[in-house]
Amino acid sequence: MADFSTARRMMVDGQIRTSDVTDPRIIAAFLDVPRERFVAPSMTALAYLDLDSPVADGAGGESARRLLKPMVLAKLIQAAKIEETDRVLIVGCATGYSAAIVASLAGSVVAIEEDAALASQATKTLSALGRSNVEVVRGPLTAGWPAGAPYDAVLTDGAVEVLPDSFRSQLKEGGRLVCVLGRKPPAKALLYRLIEGELSGRPIFDATAPLLPGFAEKPAFVF
Repeated sequence: MADFSTARRMMVDGQIRTSDVTDPRIIAAFLDVPRERFVAPSMTALAYLDLDSPVADGAGGESARRLLKPMVLAKLIQAAKIEETDRVLIVGCATGYSAAIVASLAGSVVAIEEDAALASQATKTLSALGRSNVEVVRGPLTAGWPAGAPYDAVLTDGAVEVLPDSFRSQLKEGGRLVCVLGRKPPAKALLYRLIEGELSGRPIFDATAPLLPGFAEKPAFVF
């Protein structure tokens, strides 16, 4: 039987601490949440490798849904500076791993997923882990979840090539949005803040991530 607790600690020590993630709350959350519960059944033994891990068996290719690499997720969460009273929106939660981590830090979490099977799995797993402050909702990812707004922070659980205006309108003034912009090098993780109704962003580290459904840039028309 795999020793997941040891693998979890090795992941934290070898991938997260070494990437300048210093917030002890984030370290504790990654040590606590069993990532093997959120990956595809065939991937459980590999759940703690430095991979964007598939969440379902038999779903290959670029369109397959995956968990973010632990290092990328941890650095995005640290950049968002989530406080214990914050309300957070997670866009594209898949099976719910990012929601389980953020739920350890925030007051409440809304986790939106448009795939019915993934949303159902996320709901069951998060409930089994006692994450009672997470609400999993279904809908198009690009619309966000205005019914739960406004949010102190928004995290996209995957790469985006465009940022819908709906995200801006769902943030509180001074709220933060973290994402990976672009899907191939030189893609960057960005931190945005809502300042006087406008999103202002800056790159925070180099990163790649699987593209979330609906967030591909439309091809430019060429004469």
